[in-house]
Amino acid sequence: MEVKARAPGKIILSGEHAVVHGSAAVAASIDLYTYVSIQVLPSTENDDRLTLQLKDMALAFSWPIGRIKESLSSLGGPFPSTPTSCSTASMKLILALVEEQNIPEAKISLASGVTAFLWLYTSILGFKPATVVVTSELPLGSGLGSSAALCVAFSAALLACSDSVNVDMKQQGWLIVGESELELLNKWAFEGEKLIHGKPSGIDNTVSTYGNMIKFKSGNLTRIKSSMPLKMLITNTKVGRNTKALVAGVSERTLRHPDAMNSVFNAVDSISKELANVIQTPAPDDLSLTAKEEKLEELMEMNQGLLQCMGVSHASIETVLRTTLKYKLASKLTGAGGGGCVLTLLPTLLSGTIVDRVIAELESCGFQCLIAGIGGNGAEICFGASS
Repeated sequence: MEVKARAPGKIILSGEHAVVHGSAAVAASIDLYTYVSIQVLPSTENDDRLTLQLKDMALAFSWPIGRIKESLSSLGGPFPSTPTSCSTASMKLILALVEEQNIPEAKISLASGVTAFLWLYTSILGFKPATVVVTSELPLGSGLGSSAALCVAFSAALLACSDSVNVDMKQQGWLIVGESELELLNKWAFEGEKLIHGKPSGIDNTVSTYGNMIKFKSGNLTRIKSSMPLKMLITNTKVGRNTKALVAGVSERTLRHPDAMNSVFNAVDSISKELANVIQTPAPDDLSLTAKEEKLEELMEMNQGLLQCMGVSHASIETVLRTTLKYKLASKLTGAGGGGCVLTLLPTLLSGTIVDRVIAELESCGFQCLIAGIGGNGAEICFGASS
């Protein structure tokens, strides 16, 4: 039987960088997904293999089940209901299995994702032969939570295969994972994220698991339910950035100008709180919806100005801002800045013609444009063919 899972990417609506200094931030899921398909195969004892196919990368990895057992049997398991961190000793064993695949140097960054897959697979399903296929609508390394979506989708599919997720297998289409199972799924996804990022905040996998929106401050996460449909144009500048260096740069600027930067962080905190309130306030008609969208546009513009004060903008980001401003649209960077992605709010009454013009102009600069709905479902599972 084939089990499929999908998990959404994420954006930061407000509060990036400032959240490190105690401000509130708001993150939301987007309806761009990573998909994982698992087909557990009958054991033949002769040619049992675990195969991982990364379709978008045109890469495939395959291990004899006997080789995996030989290397990892000392770990015990499987233990699907007990999310466990990968020890240093276990990591060395798994890395040896990954290195045997001879990943091309140009794609060596994928090795951490393959490592997370092997840990999650053997921890949740043990040593069963299977074919696992991954596809994604999320650009890698652009700040849209692609690694978290991968770990959430892996965890959802694996837990469904292990019968640790309780859903009706007779139902058609995508099924939302039950609330009680989401916590287990999220913990496993976080373990995968740790193998990829070392010390992740847990925000990306939580947004991808539960969907909708999350306000977070000083380690506390609060789930938010949006009362309005939101659509964003996401422009991927395709400019890579060093997140650690950008975070360090903000901290250094704070040391040089503590009073001014603390004022900036306090302002961001206020913007995040107001944005969360606006999003949760009901909008009974088009007039009130338009008024709410105008408030969000102003908050996004203010947040972007404060991010520029922090020194995390970039020439590519400024190009997007200038382009969208010509069409009276509000934009802000999302994530670390220094390149990456830019959000542009697309008001409900905005004509499709204007959207097409904006996209054409941005793509002429070499940028990638994606349109996404904001604040949809989190992890979902499908048995057999999906729609």
